[in-house]
Amino acid sequence: MSAGPAGRGQGRKQPWGNVRPFSIKTKLGALVVVSVLITTGLSVIAVHTKTELRFITVFSMIATLLITQFVAHSLTAPLDDMNAVARSISHGDYTRRVRESRRDELGDLAQTINVMADELEAQDRQRKELVANVSHELRTPIAGLRAVLENIVDGVTEADPETMRTALKQTERLGRLVETLLDLSRLDNGVVPLKKRRFEVWPYLSGVLKEANMVASARASMASGSGSHTRTDVHLHLDVSPPELAAHADPERIHQVVANLIDNAVKHSPPHGRVTVRARQGAEPESLELEVLDEGPGIPRTEWHRVFERFNRGNVNRPHGPGSDGGTGLGLAIARWAVDLHGGRIGVAESERGCRILITLPGPSSVPS
Repeated sequence: MSAGPAGRGQGRKQPWGNVRPFSIKTKLGALVVVSVLITTGLSVIAVHTKTELRFITVFSMIATLLITQFVAHSLTAPLDDMNAVARSISHGDYTRRVRESRRDELGDLAQTINVMADELEAQDRQRKELVANVSHELRTPIAGLRAVLENIVDGVTEADPETMRTALKQTERLGRLVETLLDLSRLDNGVVPLKKRRFEVWPYLSGVLKEANMVASARASMASGSGSHTRTDVHLHLDVSPPELAAHADPERIHQVVANLIDNAVKHSPPHGRVTVRARQGAEPESLELEVLDEGPGIPRTEWHRVFERFNRGNVNRPHGPGSDGGTGLGLAIARWAVDLHGGRIGVAESERGCRILITLPGPSSVPS
């Protein structure tokens, strides 16, 4: 089947296809051409007017130098601007940008420098947010633990089991935060190897849900004497089909994913709500599709792309469960990291009610161990 005129035109190699009309090469080529034309024109004038050649040579050199100076200034001026911006960035000022009005290679370089400045500014902002968030999260349990210990030392309260449970609660909160920060460090350094193996999904997820219930009960018993509340009214439901479903992944990392998603779903569930963990066979052998659904207020579509960002706690005005807090804002980021290690996908999916997080994990033939 022959190609039409349009197809033949697209297939034919264009001799000037790689030449940009405003590139530096074009400008330098135009400078050479103009210089030659000036010299040739003055030579022709000299022949017709019988002017001495030395005068023509001087005039030609002056005209060429003026044109060269003009072109050189147009090339070096943006370089000076870029140098000033780069110097500001090296001194920690990420607010300055290079003007991108040019349409040549220097314009592309200016755009690259501006993109680099944007990324450095974002990283600097994240670093400051990290320090602020960690300081805030550490200050609360440390202050509570210090108050308990000071009361015991000063004799205000006795070191009875209830008081020690309060101190233990604060210590465990510190431990959870430190473990989260260690996971974040591993996330950045990429030093966590995967230990994949085949496992049965039903008993595995059943154990994860039982552990989540036990942790919630333990937290509630320790929190009862301190006046705070931990969610124990939310029912966890497991739905695996078929029952003999198997998967091939790193169980420890998947445990991390499911536990973080359950914890987040419980926090945002209504009183006596229900959180469902659903597992289904994926498109490939031993691939897996996991869903975690809650009955909370859900996530606005405009925030779907920000759900898995670090320190994103969502809308603080969104109704959480009684006594729940926004956490550190790292749980979902760590969940995404663990899924990415497997070469899978995680995201917010459409749901008639509440929030639905969908995870897709490939089989052993898709991603090497």
